Amino acid sequence: MNAGDHQLGIYLAGMLEGRTPELTTDLAALENAARKVLSPEALGYIVPSAGSGSTARANLEAFERRRIVPRMLRGVERQRDLSCEVLGTRMPAPVLVAPMGVQTLAHEEGELATVRAAAAVGVPYVHSTAAAHDFEQVAAAGGDAPRWYQLYYPTDRDVCVSFLRRARATGHSVLVVTLDTTLLGWRPADLDRGYLPFLAGTGIANYLSDPSFAGVDNPVTHWAGMFPNPGLSWDDLPFLRDHWDGPIVLKGIMSTEDARLAAEHGMDGIVVSNHGGRQVDGALAALDALPGIAEAVGDRLTVLFDSGVRTGADVVKALALGAKAVLVGRPVLYGLALGGQAGVEHVLRCLLGELDITLALSGYSAHGELGPGALAG
Repeated sequence: MNAGDHQLGIYLAGMLEGRTPELTTDLAALENAARKVLSPEALGYIVPSAGSGSTARANLEAFERRRIVPRMLRGVERQRDLSCEVLGTRMPAPVLVAPMGVQTLAHEEGELATVRAAAAVGVPYVHSTAAAHDFEQVAAAGGDAPRWYQLYYPTDRDVCVSFLRRARATGHSVLVVTLDTTLLGWRPADLDRGYLPFLAGTGIANYLSDPSFAGVDNPVTHWAGMFPNPGLSWDDLPFLRDHWDGPIVLKGIMSTEDARLAAEHGMDGIVVSNHGGRQVDGALAALDALPGIAEAVGDRLTVLFDSGVRTGADVVKALALGAKAVLVGRPVLYGLALGGQAGVEHVLRCLLGELDITLALSGYSAHGELGPGALAG
């Protein structure tokens, strides 16, 4: 069955049963809908970006500049298969749920609803170190579905090793190390409210449930002493390799120089990402960085992408510019806010459906056929 058959199912439900989707199928419109249900604190934390927001705007503008060039009469297969394998993980399409922290801000079930939805669709879920539910809770909710783990490298190496062991023991197969958040970016929407959920003990469940935190008098203060890690360097990567026996991906790579260094240091992949514009105001759009990085290291590293992805057409553009798979963030949180697990499933099925239909209408039977020539601009 094609992912695009989800479209036919919606039409049939409407015409035969008078039943229409509870949430919009226009994924770019989800943000405005979510704004109506999110609390002021959640709205300030989830939606805005660093500084003036120029990096987040640049991400969207980079997608707008690049236009798909549909090709005709290319004999597109009626039964298309978007499935692929990325770093040993089989997936129904080159799409993953990006690591996102503190998901209980969007919905009371938070990560548990998201991982259940991802499992139902078959899309790999990437568990955040900054989650409101811990490794073990997420594993119980997600069952045998594919999961990766995203690490914020703590200054306490004993805690780091414990996190890696717990992640492995709970079925997380790939380690994603976020490099661009050794400090929190300057985020006026949170600063103006004086709001940081971690200081209230929310979003640090992995820490609070760790054996190293047992008996600690003030666990939030203990956490605060190990999260900022601006001294992190390339010399710290061998430690991870010593304690993780699966693929390692570096997230936050925005320059060809750093991409080459990642390859030289024996990494398996990178995520071209500016953290959705949440860290450095005035930074380069992630999509603008992608082609040069893919050309420089695509033969040595698995190149993944996130930042600014909202629709299936956006996924097509990122794949055409060299990404092997795309991580989707905010739209998932908007679906979570609007409908819990069902809302996330709706977003993921619509995203895969639009991806499939956009590929077919552009003249491609598989995403592996895409290349820079599929785009203009």
